[in-house]
This record gives sequence, C-alpha cells and structure tokens, in this order.
Amino acid sequence: MYRLTALYPQKRAFITGAGSGFGKALALELATDGWTIGLADLNADRLAETEQETKQLGGKPIVLPLDVTDKVRFKQISENFLAQAGGIDVLFNNAGIGDGGVFELYPLELWERMIAINQMGVVHGCWFFIPTLKKQKSGMIVNTASFAAVGAAPEMAAYNMTKAAVTALSETLYVELMDYNIRVCNVMPGYFQTNIAEGASTELSRKITQRRLDKSGLSPQQVAEEVLSRAAEGELYILLPEYAREAWRLKRENPEQYRMMIKEMMEKEREKHKLINNGQ
Repeated sequence: MYRLTALYPQKRAFITGAGSGFGKALALELATDGWTIGLADLNADRLAETEQETKQLGGKPIVLPLDVTDKVRFKQISENFLAQAGGIDVLFNNAGIGDGGVFELYPLELWERMIAINQMGVVHGCWFFIPTLKKQKSGMIVNTASFAAVGAAPEMAAYNMTKAAVTALSETLYVELMDYNIRVCNVMPGYFQTNIAEGASTELSRKITQRRLDKSGLSPQQVAEEVLSRAAEGELYILLPEYAREAWRLKRENPEQYRMMIKEMMEKEREKHKLINNGQ
C-alpha cells in the first residue's frame, strides 16, 4: 500500500491525461489501493482502456472525457467528479504535449496550442479544484512539469516555457496553500517512455523526441511508483531520474558549464540525425 493511501484514506483522485503514459500509470497504481479515480482525457478509446484496466486492479473509475483547454467543460467535469466522489484528495494535473523547433520558425499558432494545453490546462485544474481543497483543509496537488522547466534545451522554447510556468505556479501554490493543509508537488522528469511525441507538429521533432524516449529505459510505471512515494513525503520538486538531479545541481553550481554541455549535446543530436537521414 502506498503511504499516500494512508494519508488520504477516502482515496479520491482526479487525473488529466489519464488515457495513456504517465497519467494511465498513476491511475493503475492507485487502483491497486482501491482509489476512486476521475479519469480525464481527450481520447475516448484510450480512456475506455484505462477504465477497464483500473476496474480489473480494484479501482473505482469515473470516466470524464475532457479537453483541458476548454474551461467551460472543465468546470462541468470538476463539478461532476466532486458530486460523485464527495470531494477530492489528490489532483494530478498531468495532460500535456511535446514539440520543438527553432524559436522564430515555430509558428505562433503552435505556441498558442502549447500554452493552452501544457500551461492553461494546469491552471484550469487548480482553479476548479482549489476551492474544494481549501474547504476540506486537506489534499494534494501534483503538477506534471518536466526537467525541461529548468533544463531549457535549445529548440524547445515553447515546451520549456510552459513547463517553467507550471513549476512557477507550483512554487507559488506551495506557499499559498500551506496553511490549508494542502500539499503541492511539482514533477520534473527527464525523458521516459510515453507517447508525448505524438503531439509533435513535424516529423523531425517527432523522430528526435521519440528517439530520446526510447533510449531512456524508464517506464511510466517506474515514474508513477517513484512520484507517488515521494509525493507522500511532501517533496515540492520531484526530479528523476538521477541524471536530471545531477544536471539541475550542475546548472545551479556552474551555469556556464551547464550551458556549454547542453550546446554540445544539441550539436551531437543534429549530427546523429544527419547520419540517420543519410542512411549511415
């Protein structure tokens, strides 16, 4: 049993992006402890799969089709969940997309899309559930950011910016909600094996992202297990795996060395992509 379950014995969670990847892994882990779980996602087929697997593991799913950018729908969904579950213990703002490109070549329309999903989706979740959490004087918010929030790799400006915004929001709410017995966690993983590359706007971005995901060797289940354990300890910054923690330390202690390391990594990535495209 997770310590999180002992902390919140009513066991009520709401997860955006629950149809796949990290969101689904969180749902399945909580299901083993018998949680009531609001499963929110835009993809109906994947949501149905998560619902079935959650039931099989002992969870109590509440299926809530949702586009996190739609604030009117989000309000309806949050009220629906709260009415059925009788409250909320842990809110997982997890839905997001990944994409990249050179700053001035990345279309403004895609900037707006990235902000709407990765940034405003988290704002919506917090906005509609915090009043209930405050009234209860109990609960937790777990926001999925990324190591990109502090890593700031080149050719990922839009993604980096939205994840940095999620981190800033988490830091702000951590203090604002402290006196209400509401904990806030900011998850900052490096690459792990999800389908986030599906949101890429170009084939090049998709291929580069997918190659990094495949190389990670880290499964969504492993990430979910670590996050659930560390969230129960009250950690604000949940960085993983170890290379992400080491890179963050390097950036704080020697920012110039860190920037040169990132530049060299990007140049190697470009060269590798050229060789792949040339069939070498």
